[in-house]
Amino acid sequence: MQKILVANRGEIALRVMRSAREMGIKTVAVYSEADRNALHVRYADEAIFIGEAPSNQSYLVGDKIIAACKQTDAEGIHPGYGFLSENAAFARQVREAGLILIGPSPEAMEVMGNKLSAKAAALKYNIPMVPGTEEAITDVSEAKLRAVEVGFPILIKAAAGGGGKGMRIVDCPEDFEEQMGLAVSEAISAFGDGAVFIERYVSSPRHIEIQVLGDTHGNIVHLFERDCSVQRRHQKVVEEAPSSVLTPEIREAMGKCAVDVARSVNYTGAGTVEFIMDEKLDFFFLEMNTRLQVEHPVTELITGIDLVKEQIRIARGEAISFKQTDLKIQGHALELRVYAEDPDNNFLPDIGTLQTYVTPKGPGVRVDDGFEQGMEIPIYYDPMIAKLITYGKDRTEAIERMIRAIDEYNITGITTTLSFGRFVMQHEAFTSGNFDTHFVKKYFTPESLQTGTEDEALIATLIMEKLLSAKKVAFAETAGVVENNWVRNRR
Repeated sequence: MQKILVANRGEIALRVMRSAREMGIKTVAVYSEADRNALHVRYADEAIFIGEAPSNQSYLVGDKIIAACKQTDAEGIHPGYGFLSENAAFARQVREAGLILIGPSPEAMEVMGNKLSAKAAALKYNIPMVPGTEEAITDVSEAKLRAVEVGFPILIKAAAGGGGKGMRIVDCPEDFEEQMGLAVSEAISAFGDGAVFIERYVSSPRHIEIQVLGDTHGNIVHLFERDCSVQRRHQKVVEEAPSSVLTPEIREAMGKCAVDVARSVNYTGAGTVEFIMDEKLDFFFLEMNTRLQVEHPVTELITGIDLVKEQIRIARGEAISFKQTDLKIQGHALELRVYAEDPDNNFLPDIGTLQTYVTPKGPGVRVDDGFEQGMEIPIYYDPMIAKLITYGKDRTEAIERMIRAIDEYNITGITTTLSFGRFVMQHEAFTSGNFDTHFVKKYFTPESLQTGTEDEALIATLIMEKLLSAKKVAFAETAGVVENNWVRNRR
């Protein structure tokens, strides 16, 4: 491949293009009306307009992406994450057009794109599963009986789901029918598929995921874990690698399970196998994401591996450039997703213009973004502005650098999650490693941020009062000297 088209926007489009440029590969950007002046459009060697701002008229239209490839003679497509990255129909369309998708096969996407078929594939390798049903349940009476067998509390989950949609926690049998109806309705609305299944609810879960790579030569490796337990609305906000709770033995066992899950579908490219871990550190398979993850930079920093370059090499038919035994964890990395959201108002998205936009720099700081000062945050897409990543020799240094980087990050014109990130980094539950996916629910309130602001305001007031008092004294003394001099001069 001498030229690839990046079927995405923002920071991930730039991230892919930079690695491609280092490999001597030309890049093609696609853009919507809202992204005419976007950084990824200016960075690419070529750029093709593909439609109006709404993603269903631009970034989600596979025909337009393939037409842009034909127009520019691009040989491959990197889908990034989101949009068409896990769309099996699009992957098949790319293959039929004689192009190369820098990602897994459509067959692997189809199996892993449904939680029930993914569980069935993983069971072939005896991967640990959360107790529950192994098939979709549609009959409410039967579902209720199965729920009683599993034991309350239980979790009703959409088979085609993600991002917390089509998911309901049920504490007792009396609430089951209503909650199942809500889960099915939400699943149909979000995914066009009302299939749901039941799992035992893990009350204090950690969200641990394993990065894997597979090639066309039968090699599959894992690149250790990421802990993504700090979430809001079932979506990640803070990620780190490695996890602060895994022992070497658990890490090895989880890595083997992740490789086996990938092997169950002959996986090629970069993927992530997600697990849930209970308070006893027992882990269970959740699902597999068949794409590059938002949080891949923390894995890159602790392993020294450029995951995008590996994706491209694998898509070209090359073998993975290293063996499992070559990999070692070095240092610690953290990622904060900087969203245009208001933590004081239930993380509601914010829009506006980046009146000030100055990114942090210095040792151990990386910023993956797609904006610059003066640009607007569009309402049509995910509100993430940037990924702020820090790296240190250990977890303590990575946290210290994250706090410093947050302080240096200057954004005005919109509300962001930077203040929330500082709250997390300084909270005892996080610094001790004793937290789970309920971190926000347990510890965070809007007052958590205001307390710090009020303290700072009080300190500033006291300092100002002291300065004014000192000025008054100085002024009085100066006035006295001037008056005495005037009297002497008059004399």
